[in-house]
Amino acid sequence: MKISLQLKLGQSLSMTPQLQQAIKLLQLSTLDLQQEISQALESNPMLELIEHDDADGDSEREASEYEILKDDQGSASGSGEPEYQAERQSKSDAEEQDGNQTEGDWGENIPTELSTDSQWEDTYQGSGSSGFEGESESIEARSSAEETLQDHLLWQLNLSHLSDRDKLIAEAIIDSIAPNGRLSSEIEDLVQGFDPEDEIEEDEVIAVLHRIQHFDPVGVGYRSLSECLLIQLNLLDNADPALAWAKLIIRDYIDLLGVRDYAQLMRRTRLKEAELSAAIRLIEGLNPQPGADIAPSTTTYVVPDVIVSKDLATQSWRVELNPDVAPKLRINADYAALVQRGNSSADNTYLRDNLQEARWFLKSLQSRNDTLMKVATRIVEHQIGFLEHGEEAMKPLVLHDIAEAVEMHESTISRVTTQKYMHTPRGIFELKYFFSSHVSTAGGGECSSTAIRAIIRKLVAAENTRKPLSDSKIADLLQEQGINVARRTIAKYREGLNIPPSNERKRLTAD
Repeated sequence: MKISLQLKLGQSLSMTPQLQQAIKLLQLSTLDLQQEISQALESNPMLELIEHDDADGDSEREASEYEILKDDQGSASGSGEPEYQAERQSKSDAEEQDGNQTEGDWGENIPTELSTDSQWEDTYQGSGSSGFEGESESIEARSSAEETLQDHLLWQLNLSHLSDRDKLIAEAIIDSIAPNGRLSSEIEDLVQGFDPEDEIEEDEVIAVLHRIQHFDPVGVGYRSLSECLLIQLNLLDNADPALAWAKLIIRDYIDLLGVRDYAQLMRRTRLKEAELSAAIRLIEGLNPQPGADIAPSTTTYVVPDVIVSKDLATQSWRVELNPDVAPKLRINADYAALVQRGNSSADNTYLRDNLQEARWFLKSLQSRNDTLMKVATRIVEHQIGFLEHGEEAMKPLVLHDIAEAVEMHESTISRVTTQKYMHTPRGIFELKYFFSSHVSTAGGGECSSTAIRAIIRKLVAAENTRKPLSDSKIADLLQEQGINVARRTIAKYREGLNIPPSNERKRLTAD
């Protein structure tokens, strides 16, 4: 093998640290971005947070900051350093003098002797009382912790008059109850989980289970849906004639009720339509998942990145970034002025590197905001019909359309629209919500799938519940409006909207 040197000319794409940081910030959600900014503030002394009180700050300070940002080499000359040191020293001396004056005033205001009936709070109104306030706040914070279903049941168990043996069984049962209130373990498995020396039998476990099922919420610890509903029905007023009919349906014909086969129900129970309707109304008032009301909620709150509003004067739509999403940052002018040219000491190198990183970070943040603003503006321009008239006026839109409009790659548009939210007069939506596929219309145009879903929801809401619309009928109604949609597509959209099929939407009386 012959060893030789060869020259080869080619092109390759290399991602600089600045580009990597810009891409990282671009795809972060609001909460992740705030965390990233907090970490940058902690790790880089050159960055500082602009407080609200500093918005109308000293113009000279702002002017010096702009000069620092313009200087690519990072630096104020070494001759300027003593001036900043003198300024900081004068500030420090002034603060120290103010502090000494405050201590002197405080000492002078306290009398040498206090009367026996005086209170310390009456003499010194300082930070002493804040400790009690903080303590009360911490107590409130501890007491406001979300209560789980198990905590709620154990609290009732401690108030009940059960023997130690029954409490041991009850604790095992409560530990096996799912968040929705259903007993997740079989009775046999619970019995096997006890110590064999205790000799606990199934009858004892069932007896304690029946006791727990009457805890609040009633029906918790149920093993089947019919058992859960019957427990709740047994606590209702027996004077209601519909109660006996409801128990009969739940005990023997719950499957027919699930598929809404009312004809079979009336024939087997020998109930008239009015009687069956009264029993069903009573059943619909029950809670099939009693534990869900006690379990901690998983509500998540969304902070919009973009705010869209209508200018009433010009009747145009205005797009702006949410100023509360991310805090405003700037470069600390005092620290930046300490950087000296031509100084290769460790301290100066540290300051110069952090100054450069701070500039990159601010530039990446600005790039993220500019890109988000461009994309959001194009989306609003394309979906004005939705803002004016609602979902039925939504137009088809894909990532390629926005990418061409803002002259960016589709992958960039995908990053911008992921986990970014827009606040509109019609609600808060993720930017990806405005992108949807399309189907053809009879006139040769296109209709958004989002608009089709809105039409399906509207048709189902206005249907006769005694004769609900089938998927084929909905497809025919859309065909009459010039929208060509197959029955299978209607079924897919309907399932995506969590709308049950026509046989499950049937009611005895029209709404």
